[in-house]
Amino acid sequence: MLEALRAAVVRCAQMAESEGLCRWRSGNFSARDESTGLICLTPSGVERRTMKPEDIVVMDKDARVVRAAEGRKPSSEALMHLAAYEARPDIRAVAHTHSPFVLVFAALERPIPGLVLEAAHLHCEGGTVPVAPFAPQGTAALADSVREPLRHGDALLLGRHGALAVGTSPEDALLKAAYIEELAAVAYRAAAIASEASLSPLSPEDLTLHYPKEIKAQ
Repeated sequence: MLEALRAAVVRCAQMAESEGLCRWRSGNFSARDESTGLICLTPSGVERRTMKPEDIVVMDKDARVVRAAEGRKPSSEALMHLAAYEARPDIRAVAHTHSPFVLVFAALERPIPGLVLEAAHLHCEGGTVPVAPFAPQGTAALADSVREPLRHGDALLLGRHGALAVGTSPEDALLKAAYIEELAAVAYRAAAIASEASLSPLSPEDLTLHYPKEIKAQ
């Protein structure tokens, strides 16, 4: 069932580990099948380095497990993933990461300013990655906290927790998670050189992605 999508979720989870976007058993990843609406989600308590497609749990939108290998159960943050899909019907994948610089901003519950053009890929209003209020892991409150920020962009911080990125595919969500970490690293280092008050996010006009008209499609 959904073998290709489950394999894609595993690849992105393992790439997140190798790129330092999450370590050990922190973070989780999912993708939604467009035709059935079923959600493929990384399991709880399984090392990403040894994870296989058959380990991925398949759920429906009502949090019912449709398929799971023996001994496998969905991530404890499954409700958060389901809330993201419910909030935005266009979402096809979710990446929840615990990358180093992201965790600094999340711990301070401080938004990440869009100081460089990578912010354009996150489609956040004003170019700034917002922060959802703290809520305990695995709770309905945590799930509810992501709904409003996702109406205004494809990325957010979870207060005292990590980051959430959404996209059109597992690869797209993972790329956006990487951009969140890059923005956090730039903002952290820039604040070490200049005062925080002097950090100026790019304008909405600057964050509009353009394809050069001079390049002709074949």
